Amino acid sequence: MSTEVLTHHVRVLGAPGHRHDEILTPAALDFVGRLAAEFGERRDGLLKERRRQAIRLAAGSPLGFPMVTAAVRADPGWRVAPPAPGLTDRRVEITGPPDRRTAVNALNSGAGVWMADFEDATSPTWDNVIGGQLVLLDAIERRIDFTTEEGKEYRLRPDDGLATVVVRPRGWHLDEDHLEYAGRPVPAALVDFGLYFFHCAQRQIDAGYGPYFYLPKLENRYEARLWNDIFVTAQELLGIPRGTVRATVLIETVTAVFEMEEILHELREHSAGLNAGRWDYLFSLIKTFGHRTDFLLPDRAKVTMTAPFMRAYTELLVRTCHKRGAHAIGGMAAQVPARDPAANEAVLATVRLDKEREAEDGFDGSWVAHPGLVRVCREVFDDVLGDRPHQLERTRDDVEVVPADLLSVRRAGGPPTPEGVRTNIAVALGYFDAWLRGQGAVAIDGLMEDAATAEIARVQIWQWLRHRVIDRETVLRVLDDEAVALAAVRPWAPVDEARELFERTALAAELPLFFTPDAYSRHLVQRTEAQG
Repeated sequence: MSTEVLTHHVRVLGAPGHRHDEILTPAALDFVGRLAAEFGERRDGLLKERRRQAIRLAAGSPLGFPMVTAAVRADPGWRVAPPAPGLTDRRVEITGPPDRRTAVNALNSGAGVWMADFEDATSPTWDNVIGGQLVLLDAIERRIDFTTEEGKEYRLRPDDGLATVVVRPRGWHLDEDHLEYAGRPVPAALVDFGLYFFHCAQRQIDAGYGPYFYLPKLENRYEARLWNDIFVTAQELLGIPRGTVRATVLIETVTAVFEMEEILHELREHSAGLNAGRWDYLFSLIKTFGHRTDFLLPDRAKVTMTAPFMRAYTELLVRTCHKRGAHAIGGMAAQVPARDPAANEAVLATVRLDKEREAEDGFDGSWVAHPGLVRVCREVFDDVLGDRPHQLERTRDDVEVVPADLLSVRRAGGPPTPEGVRTNIAVALGYFDAWLRGQGAVAIDGLMEDAATAEIARVQIWQWLRHRVIDRETVLRVLDDEAVALAAVRPWAPVDEARELFERTALAAELPLFFTPDAYSRHLVQRTEAQG
């Protein structure tokens, strides 16, 4: 692209930072501008369709497997692309934000894949967004080694022992207000994808891998089709062979679970499989049906992956993936290893039990949030897989799921407990505080939490208030207590801002769809035009 005329002008409104010019080059910005010009309106249209679909479902329209795509589901002749280099064996994947320390630890962890997360694990400050791109560039160039002020060294292991990098861009609902094209903010997903693809796609290919992605919060096949078209265009613009990109889709919305096969079909030349979430899936369930009493959920800790409607979702995901030759990746083990040996054994036992369920159900791998969990996850999948890289041959033809199985939430229902109310308020408040200070992955009470945890925590409070199983006075009293406790532990923290964010997003009459757009525009956007 350096020899082409640059015609798609993106304005940088964020303040200049250290080495930002290495990422925000004229050619890279022009590439992002081309993507925004071609796909920005389609993205806006799909967001409008999300709102229309939400209104239809709230009005009582049934949710089921689409009749118009029955032929796609019935056709036995199509399969997704074969696994790409570095994505054949995915029995352990580690996730975390693309900061320098996390990158070195994740790449060295022994996991097969590192998901570098610009979405739920990153607070999207301008420095975090561009700094994350620099971290990925440095990691691929093998120049990321560093020593802390305390003298601790972080050094990458030999290349053959490093995890494969997979990038998760932000979701379609978010904008990047520090970059502007045609007078409007650039969709954040196109920024995260575009800058990484421009700088690192060919570098990854030269290293024997490729540009790989996780796609968050898709709601239907049309959103998958948009991503596939973006991949095709991006490869054409940079002269990269079509089909080099691979993408794993997170099935973390209740509408997407009814279109898993269609999503794989839309992305089939670029597909690397599907992933089963937990908190975001429950979050989506409440956003979609939280006004109905038959979707009233108990304490989130009680809604495990063994709940019947969650079992239906995960078993259908494995069956769908393996039917089409795609990897099925399990959910997150968010536990942080404990210092006390006895406590740590209990942590590892909990993780082991969860991973055993996934491996026995047919998943090909699973997520962990901490390097200390890689070994136990690997041992579990080793026991099931042996020397095989996956278990795609387990087609799970025994699984039969109907829409009612996916929506029978009442069987997992029950009233919240006082402990559940307090935990949700405390975790949401603590996470909001960290997020507002630029930290997107936070250890809270022995768990590595990200935005998905805050989302399920605050929408549960909203749902319980709506159905009057708790009262507003109780919530405000607990909120007062937890704000005082947080201020005592973090005297430097913006506790008042975190509390206001909680009140706006959990106590409002109408539920905000996400906390991130409001918090981003109010607190993280610092527009200072840096370059034209």
